[in-house]
Amino acid sequence: MTRPHVLLPAPMLDSVETAMSSRFVVHHLRRQADPDAYVAAIGSGVRALAVSGAAGRIDASWFDRLPALEIVANFGVGYDAIDVAEATRRGIVVTNTPGVLNEEVADLTVGLLLATVRRIPQADRFVREGCWSTRSFPLSPTLRGRRVGILGLGAIGRAVARRLEAFDVPISYHGRSRQDVRYEYRPSAMALAEACDVLLVLVPGGVATTGLVDEAVLAALGTCGILINVSRGSTVDQTALVAALQRGTIAAAGLDVFADEPHVPPELCAMGNVVLLPHIGSATDQTRDAMGRLVVNNLASWFAGNGPVSPVC
Repeated sequence: MTRPHVLLPAPMLDSVETAMSSRFVVHHLRRQADPDAYVAAIGSGVRALAVSGAAGRIDASWFDRLPALEIVANFGVGYDAIDVAEATRRGIVVTNTPGVLNEEVADLTVGLLLATVRRIPQADRFVREGCWSTRSFPLSPTLRGRRVGILGLGAIGRAVARRLEAFDVPISYHGRSRQDVRYEYRPSAMALAEACDVLLVLVPGGVATTGLVDEAVLAALGTCGILINVSRGSTVDQTALVAALQRGTIAAAGLDVFADEPHVPPELCAMGNVVLLPHIGSATDQTRDAMGRLVVNNLASWFAGNGPVSPVC
């Protein structure tokens, strides 16, 4: 039986590529001297794309060059870089890797919140740079008495909320719909910001959420407010955020995502009230392996005639 041909526009984990190679004919685009010529040569036989964020935008320009394409298997829960509507129109299935990363991202979110509030990275640098021998580290703000707002109460948002219950902080949320949870619902991002002084951004990326946290929402969060973003850089107006931090419109921010990754505005890097992470929400060996297995399982299940394991369309 002929093995299906799968195209990787960008490298994946070695374990994922090895698992794919045992089941499929895998084409590694980044290894080619002339990628466009290579796709032109092999594109008519490619039945699957396996992609990650490093692959860039997956849209009609890709679909046009791969006329036999049946499935796009995405390494990650967010799939805003894939034109799902166009894929659906063409009968192409899109899958992602939900569930397996929820707990890891929730852990990171709470850790980033604590690091931002208690200024843990700044304290680490203070010790490493020898400052402790000459003066005491400044007192930090506290999580005690704060009101936490979760923007996007999906699976990850609910996992974060469960963890925050242990900190005995009041929790409210806003999302696409009201849920049967004990947390108080707010009808908009603005209303949520007005009701809290810690805003955790956990909405999916895409057109519907681009710039959702804008200048007005940041102003509503207030001068004691802290913004934590572990969703997508596009969900926060980054220019407005820089200005809000510079002007003291909000107190601090913890960011795992940015508008133009891996490029981070130098203004953010220069600020002492910001904690910056290189998009590592799910970046542990165990979780990334699980995500990779789900990518392979989606492809294997599809080509076995059993349908995808975790389709988004």
